[in-house]
Amino acid sequence: MKSPERMAISSSLVSQLIASQFPQWAHLPIEPVEFDGWDNTTFHLGTTLSVRLPSAERYVGQVEKERRWLPKLAPHLSLPIPTPVAMGMPTCDYPWHWSIYRWIKGENAVFDRIDDLETFARTLAQFLTALQQVDPVGGLPPGAHNFYRGGPLATYDSETRHAIATLEGEVDAGGAIALWEDALKTTWRGSAVWIHGDVSASNLLVNKGRLSAVIDFGCLGVGDPACDLAIAWTLFSGASRETFRESLSLDGDTWIRGRGWALWKALITLVEHLGTNSLQAEKARRVIGEALKDAA
Repeated sequence: MKSPERMAISSSLVSQLIASQFPQWAHLPIEPVEFDGWDNTTFHLGTTLSVRLPSAERYVGQVEKERRWLPKLAPHLSLPIPTPVAMGMPTCDYPWHWSIYRWIKGENAVFDRIDDLETFARTLAQFLTALQQVDPVGGLPPGAHNFYRGGPLATYDSETRHAIATLEGEVDAGGAIALWEDALKTTWRGSAVWIHGDVSASNLLVNKGRLSAVIDFGCLGVGDPACDLAIAWTLFSGASRETFRESLSLDGDTWIRGRGWALWKALITLVEHLGTNSLQAEKARRVIGEALKDAA
């Protein structure tokens, strides 16, 4: 899957937008964040605010969705999530709506920042349980707005099979096909629940060794919670994966689909980065290996 073109967004552009639309903050310094995402480009605005701007048109719908729903979800959740402060308007220099949020202190979750991975897994499971228990009435079902997260895995069937064929000789193609087809045989039979849609290490913040916040709800929606389980293979393993599994009240078929989501993302990531980005390719290989080993 080829990534879409992204708009280059500079600190000077953000400074212009702030000065023209929110002059009360025009005196605050603007600095790019250390580790940025793909869907949005993010900047520090002083020490207590952040500016988040969609990097391509396909991500613009996330602005209003987060502005509407995050304040409604936050009181029910066990960890802090982003707080929208203001929404910026399109201009001739920047064509889409954009957001200002409260800055949440913390660093992206990587192994050497986490004191105890099992405690981290349990805390994340408690957060997802609370999210799934919020009344889903009015929430958006899976669709283009969240890249069909929470919908059926079959949405990505052709893409997954093409990736496996492309990676023949690079991965265990037979094992990958078997895992994928097992996942496709299962269906979510419960009521639709709230999903984050992109539970990845880069969207989990750590402070003083512990999981302290969950960010980036651009793929938010209501549907099948299986997509939120991919973290079990991308970050956890062994005892931490089992702790995560035991702390969530979800059936075995949902875990099989969750493994399918992890496999899909790892396969397309490996196809994209094979031969060009050895670090990302190696991470994807590890996830594929973890998923296949767990399915055996």
